[in-house]
Amino acid sequence: MGRVCADCGRDLPQTSYTSNQWSKGLGLSRCAGCVHGLRHSCYPTTPAADVDEKLTSCYPKSDSGRYNDSIRATFSHDALNNPFASGAFRWVAKGVYTSGVRSGQACVLKWFKTGAVFEDDYFALDIKAVDRALEIVNRFNELTIVNKTVKINVPSVWMFDKTASWAGQKALVEPFIQNYQKFNSNTGWKDDWGAWPQVMQALSHFSYHVSGGNHVLCDLQGGIYRHELVLSDPVILSRTGDYGVTDLGRDGISSFFSQHDCNQYCRPNWAKPANPRLHFNPVPGTTMLRRTVPTAASRPSDTRDYRNWQ
Repeated sequence: MGRVCADCGRDLPQTSYTSNQWSKGLGLSRCAGCVHGLRHSCYPTTPAADVDEKLTSCYPKSDSGRYNDSIRATFSHDALNNPFASGAFRWVAKGVYTSGVRSGQACVLKWFKTGAVFEDDYFALDIKAVDRALEIVNRFNELTIVNKTVKINVPSVWMFDKTASWAGQKALVEPFIQNYQKFNSNTGWKDDWGAWPQVMQALSHFSYHVSGGNHVLCDLQGGIYRHELVLSDPVILSRTGDYGVTDLGRDGISSFFSQHDCNQYCRPNWAKPANPRLHFNPVPGTTMLRRTVPTAASRPSDTRDYRNWQ
């Protein structure tokens, strides 16, 4: 006979509880993992009614978006202390959704190394870039250039509940992507092998054309599935530099096109900047214009380099 843990919501046998917790009865018992901080539960910062798939969210979902469709997830103590990937300013840990249509599926948690004082700005700029990317990808999918739909993971800002030292900390949560690979960067680097990197180059070129030369969608990375290609962490280069530290501005747009060669997926009528010049070294990792503060923690020895991942 099992019992639902009052913290993580899992239906677990009596052996998963301490004798003291089991004696507290239904609705009060916490499993040993939660008592000892071995599991941490995370939930959206917006009300459940705003994120529950059945009730509609606070804004219309995009056809090109891949959403959490859940209101709770758990992340093990080990996953949080040993993130499997990292970047210049974020850690990435893997967890599991525990509610909604994605219950039981893998998700990822992304949190910033620079401290909570900067998080709200980073969150806002991340989501702003995704919103613009969704608009561009929707238009690209309408062209049916390829036989798969391009989608973008749409992150949400979630908050840890009352367990352990993570209580109240905010982070981005989104679905896990399998077979992750990088197609291009925000400095003009590109993967030269295979058809899909060429399709992604075409998408970046199209973004400049459809935005009237104001934006370039790049730093494209993700996984290829049977019916779709899913991207994550897109970068928007803009003429005005409005999309955060990875937005390299006009020079970034020029650098990108200095390395771009039109391929079979590009259309002859798509606009390009005149006389593009190289301003940044084309590298696979994501380049930032500035770093505001040093990172707070050293990288775990077994953490994969996130700059070539997410």
